[in-house]
Amino acid sequence: MDIKKVLYISQEIAPYVSETPMSTTTRDLALGIVEHGVEVRTFSPKYGVINERSKQLHEVIRLSGMNIIIDDNDHPLIIKVATLQPSRMQVYFIYNEDYFAHSLTKQLEIDASPDDNDERCIFYVRGVIETVRKLGWDPAIIHCGGWVTALAPLYMRNLYGDEPSFRDAKIVYSLFDNDFEQPLDSRLADKLRQDGIDEEALAPLLDKQVTQLELTKVALAHADAVTQCSPDIKPEIMELVKQSGLPFLPYQEPETLSEAYWQFYNSL
Repeated sequence: MDIKKVLYISQEIAPYVSETPMSTTTRDLALGIVEHGVEVRTFSPKYGVINERSKQLHEVIRLSGMNIIIDDNDHPLIIKVATLQPSRMQVYFIYNEDYFAHSLTKQLEIDASPDDNDERCIFYVRGVIETVRKLGWDPAIIHCGGWVTALAPLYMRNLYGDEPSFRDAKIVYSLFDNDFEQPLDSRLADKLRQDGIDEEALAPLLDKQVTQLELTKVALAHADAVTQCSPDIKPEIMELVKQSGLPFLPYQEPETLSEAYWQFYNSL
């Protein structure tokens, strides 16, 4: 496989938020892949705790300005970007005041208003997709990490499968041990249906509370491979991985992380 470009769609990335196993894994993996001579771009939500001045974020006017409609409501999409030194890797941030402006004490700002977490996921994923389309960027690997990104494979395969930016890419979904306390809105399937997602793809979300298990089912149904980024993943989640039959990379220690993933990407 000729890998020239890799796209990371992340739930969080250090040093823009405080260091956690997830944020540091995302950063270290992306930087490690850069060392293979690959062009890498990374996306993250622009959480309210991210200080734009100290982290040197600036708005990309030519990419901002569109509205994303969720459940018949318009939400402005703002794109910000920073350059992670010394690699000069570009990190793009998806922002909307309604979803990400909260000033919170928790590491995961998405936990502040759990009633809106389903729409945060939709907005973030669709914001990434629209930005990549505007950039005209065609990655060979699209790597999604964390449950906030679980809808990305669904959208890319179900609605954007013929787009040049996504058509030939291999989608990798990474499992972390983070979870959300409150199930997502029971109307999630209805909101996805309004976007044009077909009924068959929505089956895991119908007539039930949407937990991490259901989101994982949706992600794996549309991904090309799955990886384990935390040492301990719930047994029921690992059973889904086994049932999926997807190529699987088990947990890697930090010192072997980037090389193991580089080989895994090439095996796809």
